[in-house]
Amino acid sequence: MSFALPDSFPLYVANRAESPNRDLAVTDKFTGDTVTRVPVADAALIDRAIAAAVAAEAPMRRLSPDLRKSVLDHCVARFTARAEELARALCVEAGKPIRDSRGEVTRLIDTFSIAARESVRIGGEVMNLEISPRTRGYRGSFRRVPVGACSFISPFNFPLNLAAHKIAPAIAAGCPFVLKPASRTPIGALLIGEVLAETALPPGAFSILPCHRDGADLFTTDPRFKLLSFTGSPEVGWAMKARAGKKKVVLELGGNAACIVEPDWKDLDDAVRRITFGAFFQSGQSCISVQRILIHESIYADVRDRLGRSTAALVAGDPKREETFVGPMITEADAVRLHGWIEEARKAGARVLCGGHRRGAVLDATLLENVPAHLPICAQEAFGPVAVLTPYSTFGEALALANASTFGLQAGIFTRDLYHVQQAWDELEVGGVVVGDVPSFRADNQPYGGVKDSGLGREGVRFAIEDMTEIRSLIVRTPPGPA
Repeated sequence: MSFALPDSFPLYVANRAESPNRDLAVTDKFTGDTVTRVPVADAALIDRAIAAAVAAEAPMRRLSPDLRKSVLDHCVARFTARAEELARALCVEAGKPIRDSRGEVTRLIDTFSIAARESVRIGGEVMNLEISPRTRGYRGSFRRVPVGACSFISPFNFPLNLAAHKIAPAIAAGCPFVLKPASRTPIGALLIGEVLAETALPPGAFSILPCHRDGADLFTTDPRFKLLSFTGSPEVGWAMKARAGKKKVVLELGGNAACIVEPDWKDLDDAVRRITFGAFFQSGQSCISVQRILIHESIYADVRDRLGRSTAALVAGDPKREETFVGPMITEADAVRLHGWIEEARKAGARVLCGGHRRGAVLDATLLENVPAHLPICAQEAFGPVAVLTPYSTFGEALALANASTFGLQAGIFTRDLYHVQQAWDELEVGGVVVGDVPSFRADNQPYGGVKDSGLGREGVRFAIEDMTEIRSLIVRTPPGPA
């Protein structure tokens, strides 16, 4: 695959492209070469963007739903027309295998399409207030109104779609926003900005500002923002919440998702195929990547051997090659860190079933068994192409093992037992239970988010709109006596 990015990209301040500098180098995550440069926003530029967003609150609030929908429809059309360009840029800046990159572009388009439909569905409710003699003659209604200027911080692993999950609902809800994309992968968000700049959004409706973490304090602390939505690591997210002040905070953080395989799932090839995908797609750099595989003892050896064969067959290397399934991790330092976790587990008695080898930033898809539960490779978020196998004897034990985590994002269960499904839904301490598939599944219109250290609030377009709006009530008293 041959593809070259432009020499530089602008950032966006109050809907307008600006190039105040070229201070941030963006690298090809496989070769390490600098492929383009983007500006870095300083505190003064961030302050100007926030002021513009505040000034845009009223114009965005007055923008009729059909006009919001037309903006989102324009984005859908332009992203569709530029789909291969977007995928190739993503493959370069994130090191994401080209097939996964094309899949993320599809989800970007889906997310904006969902938001376009939801933009004209935001309404309210007429309420009966006559619930006692005291409230006779009163009528009530409520509707949702935009909260105002929003602060968004998106991560490196889905530079297009996780930015879209903040941007598209904000436009649908009528909220201006300032977005900080991840410094390692700013191009996807800037390409979204390029398309938004083609629309008739009110001045100040959006700003997209790459900046270094140590210069981005205003995204968290500035009281002019009414909402902060952050996707990233638990350590950073919870610290931001503590400093965010009175604004609403939505956090989508990490996980070490468990997937349970019950003996009543007769098509083990299907389970193995889906678990292999869930553990290693986009090099395991997903917060709902399958990290802990819990297999009933009666089928453990069979499933283990099948998983070993399917995992060993995965091609690792250059993400631009169509056959590559596992590309580089986001940095070589991350690959070194995870390879160290594997070696730590091996020294503690774990068995490496396949993989375990590193070449620069590329770590082969790796399966382990007999891993002590307290080790980082099991207890923390690996965020790379590694999964740990554990046998269990009863379904209750499997649920307890899945819950034995500080995280709680999603869990997967391969079972046909309705009672086990209901028990899992009742007992698993997660934001979502996926039956007949891996926890790595996400539809872009579903409520998505976690509990415990995995976050606060829910994404998914309609549910993000709920956070980006607030209820305003209308109560009318009917005057006594004749009209």
